[in-house]
Amino acid sequence: MNLPQLKPKNLPEEFVYLHDVDPTILSDLKYLTPHNFLGRPLPGYDAPCVILTEAAAQALSQVQKDANAFGLTLKVYDAYRPQDAVDEFIRWAEDVEDQIMKAEFYPDINKADVFDLGYIAKRSTHSRGSTVDLTLVPLPVPSQPQWRPGDLILDSRLPYDQRFPDNSIDMGTGFDCFDELSHPMNPNLPTHVRANRLLLRTLMEKHGFRGITTEWWHFTLRNEPYPDVYFNFAVA
Repeated sequence: MNLPQLKPKNLPEEFVYLHDVDPTILSDLKYLTPHNFLGRPLPGYDAPCVILTEAAAQALSQVQKDANAFGLTLKVYDAYRPQDAVDEFIRWAEDVEDQIMKAEFYPDINKADVFDLGYIAKRSTHSRGSTVDLTLVPLPVPSQPQWRPGDLILDSRLPYDQRFPDNSIDMGTGFDCFDELSHPMNPNLPTHVRANRLLLRTLMEKHGFRGITTEWWHFTLRNEPYPDVYFNFAVA
């Protein structure tokens, strides 16, 4: 695979910073922090910047306008992801002893099965620049506590008011919960959760994105500019 290496701030052609296209979209970049399924920041995430292809960013801005009409705003958990970070996922998956965040993110699955179950890929669509992980947050924006090492590790499948707080509307699980409850069309969810997921999916599909069957938060632009190129420049 072609893995172009570029200096930070020297974005590839057709890539932009999301805040330059739509500064109203929130971000909560989980891989810049230790609050993720690895329990540590990932290589390649050097700044709290959301990077996407311009086509994806412009489409997301249109989604934001529609979300605002519902009294909501988008919040991005991850967007462009360097291949270095994906490689760190692979190293983590191969280290069966490293399970410090299991109780929150993958309590009921064998870590060795994360690839076969579709929760991690050795080549991620995120590295092509037109995939985004996101949710919907009410307006005005509620406060968002920051998880720190040493805080309680809470099962992300717990009811909304029992798992670690996220200021989003209730999507049924936390972000990156490796479980069937994260499957967008899972019928074993309360009506309001299914309605919230349907709203997010409907808004994203209206503006050219498609979802996947395993993660309610994950969407890729259908007509992505780089369908076959996986990039490896830092988020900076």
